[in-house]
Amino acid sequence: MDYVKSTPVSLKDYYDELWLKNKIIEDTSILNLGELVVKDVERIQPKAGRIDLLLHDDEEDIRYEVEIMLGRLDESHIIRAIEYWDIERKRSPTYEHRAVIIAEDITTRFLNIIQLFNNVIPLIAIQLNAAKVNDRLALNFVKILDIMSMENDEDIISSKADRKYWEDRSSKESLEVADGCLAIIKEFDPEYELSYNKYYIGLTKRNHPNNFVAFRPKRKFVRVEAKLPDLESYKKLLEEKDIDVVSIDAGSSRVKFRLIKSELQEKRAIIKQILEASYKEWVS
Repeated sequence: MDYVKSTPVSLKDYYDELWLKNKIIEDTSILNLGELVVKDVERIQPKAGRIDLLLHDDEEDIRYEVEIMLGRLDESHIIRAIEYWDIERKRSPTYEHRAVIIAEDITTRFLNIIQLFNNVIPLIAIQLNAAKVNDRLALNFVKILDIMSMENDEDIISSKADRKYWEDRSSKESLEVADGCLAIIKEFDPEYELSYNKYYIGLTKRNHPNNFVAFRPKRKFVRVEAKLPDLESYKKLLEEKDIDVVSIDAGSSRVKFRLIKSELQEKRAIIKQILEASYKEWVS
């Protein structure tokens, strides 16, 4: 691999937001948010302008309300991103929604403000770095703030939900998958219970969060996120048992995989192995 010198540039000096928007539409993978499809462009919002992009993850049933700004991020774009997220989640409550802010320059001040909102709103901040390479332009989208981690939510009272909330946004069958996993966990520690939050279902022990495993129910399946010591080995083990692995997240040390109700019995042994290994990793 050869070294090539790059020169940082401001995209604002060369193109406008429409140009950038079209580049994202051509290839949504450049945002590093997964396999997304464009649901709508410049969707009109009641008394609130137009949303730049509405992107959709078909597999995860997640919608991303994207606000784009070249140059330095300002207050108005933060407010719009939150407004659009709120409007869309009320318009389509069966989906999980995430607000996304993209800007070239996100100052420490505004990053701190966004982090405060992030306690109660699933807000993602992406900084766009543009560079000139041999008379060509390279774009690098860097996620500098992601949605609130489940490891740090002990004090986030406003994110609490209940079982009915999840029945409405997923399905009773998917919740039965979470129930089945909890029943397995209770075999090696009977004090655990499900904890219903707005963005995931976690675990509590004696009323304290212990999210070594978390569940994100969808309409047709549940995404299980298990904290494990050797991600690649467990990923391979799950795949060998024909369990659909979504991804591994080295940052949170989690393997993410999908489960459907029939697999609770058909693949109970491997599910128990994973849950017990996750439990042992957490308490150690």
